[in-house]
Amino acid sequence: MPNLPGTPSTTPSTTPSTAAGRRREDVLDALGHRIVAGDLPPGTVLTLEGVDATYGVSRSVSREAVQVLGAMGLVTSRRRVGITVSERTAWNVFDPRLIRWRLDGAERDAQLRSLSELRAGFEPAAAALAARRATAEQAARMASAVSDMTVHARARDLDAYLAADQVFHTTMLAASGNEMYAALADVVGEVLAGRTHHHLMPADPNPEAIEWHAEVARAVRRGEPAVAEDAMRRIITEAQQAQEALAEAPEDPSDRR
Repeated sequence: MPNLPGTPSTTPSTTPSTAAGRRREDVLDALGHRIVAGDLPPGTVLTLEGVDATYGVSRSVSREAVQVLGAMGLVTSRRRVGITVSERTAWNVFDPRLIRWRLDGAERDAQLRSLSELRAGFEPAAAALAARRATAEQAARMASAVSDMTVHARARDLDAYLAADQVFHTTMLAASGNEMYAALADVVGEVLAGRTHHHLMPADPNPEAIEWHAEVARAVRRGEPAVAEDAMRRIITEAQQAQEALAEAPEDPSDRR
């Protein structure tokens, strides 16, 4: 069964420190990308021996990679059958790693649209709850993140801007006091990262969007749920429109980092 939001992610939160761990991650990413791209369509049967040979890794590395894919719903393993690639309906579409793989592939635009629609369904409501429930520390952290976004936008440092933006949204979701919303922080983080890493983020972030983030932070600090909800909805709408416009525009190398 796919993990629902709120269950532990199958994606490790840190970079593996051992050589075996790094090899496992490499095999996992390679197989995951192939499954998502359709190179290994549903019904394809794999074997651990085949994975060993294809990627030149030990049996333990292959087994661990397949176990993670199984936890993500991408494969099933049965005795005397082997490792079978699952139908897409079985995939845990909330898994951050799967989101990343899909954003790396041909279905990027559809995945971003789906994720934007998901965000529109819960982030405004989470912002309203944050305005009712946030601690003073959380409100201050959101305001600090907006200040960092402003500084990094002026410097056109999109990686640093992304990190500050992720802090803002993660804190806001936690401040909602709803563990289900808080568990979606990694999903939102991958959406934001995907925009930046796939050049769907303007080289000069929209000052108006930054001001809306500031408006959310102020509304959370002041306890104004309706204001926070409205500003968050504007943030999501602007992000969706911006990424769609950049996806349709001819590539300009001067605007790519």
